[in-house]
Amino acid sequence: MVLSVEGELPALTEQGFLVDMNDWDEAVARDLAKADSITLTDAHWEIIFFIRDYYLQFKHLPNARVFTKAVAKHLGSEKGNSRYLQRLFPEGPLRSACKLAGLPKPPTCL
Repeated sequence: MVLSVEGELPALTEQGFLVDMNDWDEAVARDLAKADSITLTDAHWEIIFFIRDYYLQFKHLPNARVFTKAVAKHLGSEKGNSRYLQRLFPEGPLRSACKLAGLPKPPTCL
């Protein structure tokens, strides 16, 4: 997959994840979202920044259940539930949030 952000081409895996998370910025996230037919809202950004912070703090990605519980703990139960997250990221909340946040594909995702 090829992605052009402001004239530069960050390397992507076959599944569209950034090869180097240091290539990430908000413009990259917007282009990745556009490629997946997602229009980013403040609600999306809140989850994207949350999962980036989680990864940088713990140096690993959670499984889907732990992700949902962590969102609930930090952002409230109205956001930390599968229905809310699925509405934001219909293709899979953890997978999509990680992809848009420039993180590796979660090991528990196919």
